[in-house]
Amino acid sequence: MSRVSSDINTITSRIGLTKAMHMVLKYNQEDPSVPKTYEAIDLIIVDEIDRLKLQHLEQLRDIYDRNDLAMVLIGMPGIEKRLSRYPQLYYRIGFAHEFDNLSKDETHHILEYKWSDLGIDIKLEDFSDYEAITTIIKITKGNFRLIHRLFA
Repeated sequence: MSRVSSDINTITSRIGLTKAMHMVLKYNQEDPSVPKTYEAIDLIIVDEIDRLKLQHLEQLRDIYDRNDLAMVLIGMPGIEKRLSRYPQLYYRIGFAHEFDNLSKDETHHILEYKWSDLGIDIKLEDFSDYEAITTIIKITKGNFRLIHRLFA
């Protein structure tokens, strides 16, 4: 069993145990029946789907098929083409959306917001602040992941 499969099974088991403990504590059920692991879960978000092997995609498909829940699959550009090679999974995908890079205004807004969270006051009238923002916008080209790394 691969590490990803093992991690998914571990998470599944932990969710089941947590739900069983909840049933015991809240409803005084001494011997609760085996809970449906995904019963209280409405949405599963999976990032970096492009890094998963076919067996892991199949595992996600199986979880989707057996439970009444939604999944959001997030991956790099081109993932839709890769998934289209697996019709048993691809036909379950409602739609695909590719995000564009952030505009200069959006990048500027995020920078101001993040800096204010850090207690840094940015003034565009200040030449060095203006140059810093302009340089970051040029270097990142609106790539949200690069902008996020500045604050990680």
